[in-house]
Amino acid sequence: MPAAVKQIALRTIDLEARSIEGLSAFIDEGFENAVTSIAKSRGRVVVSGIGKSAIIAQKIAATLNSTGTPSLFMHAADAIHGDLGMIQQDDVVVVISKSGESPEIKMLIPLVRNFGNIIIAMAGNPDSFLAKNANYLINTSVAQEACPNNLAPTTSTTAQMVMGDALAICLMELKGFQIDDFAKFHPGGTLGKKLYLRVADLCADNEKPQVLANQSLKEVIMEMTKKRLGVTAVVDDSENLLGIITDGDLRRMLEKNADINTIKAEAIMTKTPKTIGENELAVNALDLLRKHEISQLAVTENGKYVGIIHLHDLIREGLI
Repeated sequence: MPAAVKQIALRTIDLEARSIEGLSAFIDEGFENAVTSIAKSRGRVVVSGIGKSAIIAQKIAATLNSTGTPSLFMHAADAIHGDLGMIQQDDVVVVISKSGESPEIKMLIPLVRNFGNIIIAMAGNPDSFLAKNANYLINTSVAQEACPNNLAPTTSTTAQMVMGDALAICLMELKGFQIDDFAKFHPGGTLGKKLYLRVADLCADNEKPQVLANQSLKEVIMEMTKKRLGVTAVVDDSENLLGIITDGDLRRMLEKNADINTIKAEAIMTKTPKTIGENELAVNALDLLRKHEISQLAVTENGKYVGIIHLHDLIREGLI
């Protein structure tokens, strides 16, 4: 990598990092009032902006939605051509702009004020039209853009993004938004699976290998071969789990040169196998498998044998 490229990249990161650090000074009464007004509102949060700020506004609205604060994005230019109709009586309107002086913003703010909605300005200029005509100001001022000409929105949009995240997380914690709530809003993809997929959802699709304690070694091998999970549970007549037998247990037994014609399942089983409840999250099963460096877990419920969950199940679901 040419030295000049590396230096430019490092300078950019340094400028943006210092600007973000400077935002701490703007967590003030205006920010607190903005958070409180949204938390107390019975409406939604309408987030608006123009240009690059509009893109940040979309991201902030998405973050608010996924963390329990109903929100929507309204482009400032489209707002004055009909989209103002999406604003309802109890909504709080957050308008994002670096300068706070864009023509579209100057046209939008008086219209929203006439509706009587609370306006929160997220502006990089506390003396701007937007800042002075809003109910509350979230200050996102930066010393300079990372752009060498101090023109292209770079540092300023990063500051907006960070303040948006701070706003969302404050609201999330004020509302007591928990992992179960998060799972409801993120059912798709790997993230969703980590939050809602249960052990029972996976082991139900597997075979259920099991033998009785007094069954022969031949019967154990036949059951393991038939069910193809590399393991079998050892149970009593009521299907209480007594232990498990793995491929490894079989190999260790054969190495001892024992009389295989007389060996019973109870003689080679692991009597204290690693188990997991069927209602546990699948990601917890993954943690146990990794911790103990094993490939399968016996699934139980109140001591009863339910089935087997295998490392391959978790791989198939994309949890690894």
